[in-house]
Amino acid sequence: MAVLVYTENWDGAFKKQSFELVSYANAIAEMLNVPVIALSIGEVKEEELLKLSNYGADKVLKVENDQVNTLDNQIFTQVIGEAVANENASVVILAHSNTGKALAPRLSVRLKAGLATGVNQVPVTVEPFVIRKKVFSGKAFTHVNVKTPVKVLTLAQNSFELVENKKEFNTESLSPAALPKAATEVRSTNKQTGKILLADAEIVVSGGRGMRGKENWDPIEELAEILKAGTACSRPVSDEGWRPHSEHTGQTGKIIAPNLYFAFGISGAIQHLAGVSSSKCIVAVNTDPDAPIFEAADYGIIGDAQKVLPELVSAFKKMKS
Repeated sequence: MAVLVYTENWDGAFKKQSFELVSYANAIAEMLNVPVIALSIGEVKEEELLKLSNYGADKVLKVENDQVNTLDNQIFTQVIGEAVANENASVVILAHSNTGKALAPRLSVRLKAGLATGVNQVPVTVEPFVIRKKVFSGKAFTHVNVKTPVKVLTLAQNSFELVENKKEFNTESLSPAALPKAATEVRSTNKQTGKILLADAEIVVSGGRGMRGKENWDPIEELAEILKAGTACSRPVSDEGWRPHSEHTGQTGKIIAPNLYFAFGISGAIQHLAGVSSSKCIVAVNTDPDAPIFEAADYGIIGDAQKVLPELVSAFKKMKS
């Protein structure tokens, strides 16, 4: 028996999300008294794989061949499924990211396993296996009883603290059976550079219609630069063309969970809050004291974002100097 965690890499390197997954897997493994197996797919150097053992991985299982250098859901599902069988894993953990959301349902069917998505805590009990997750766009929680021998879980971003638990570094290669031909061919990849990606940002500075136009966005970008933060916006802003759609956060945009989220001139419609409610701390600035954003915010300023932003920029500049 074991807990198997799929640790996605980006250009051969792991990010905080992968270490969070291993920390979470280790916590469940301690409850079950079983080892943690971290699965790495694609080319990753040994010194990078070593980092996984710092957070509780008893063994790192690596799969390296030309067919897994780019993500293909069918191929990756087969690889993870074979790893589960080889290691006799009873719990499989993935990130609640675009990749995890695509792979987890396929794995659930392949393994005849119960699936709980977007979980945010270790199980309440392991016999029976009961675990908590958000429902109704984060407005409530529910407890899910997963009754199958194998359980597939996706962990909500930034919901479990990194816990260092260094173990002996042990790697093993897995050579999966004949893999199917990839359904798609990736000929080139254009990656965004020079900006902090929303999915990776610890701090996010976001603006809404209260910014009154794209010409007023300089203070938001300046604050983001000072704080080394990502920039975001509400849906009306991206629909108006003030900001790119890649920055749209909310139920129909990106779901994020930074440690600190600034909302300038955002009213806080339920669709927007569904995408940012997992933030550890929300700071809201709005002229309307009855704006819904204040119900979700940890700190609120009733005022014009156009006037408050320059003051915050000035204060953070002083703090940095």
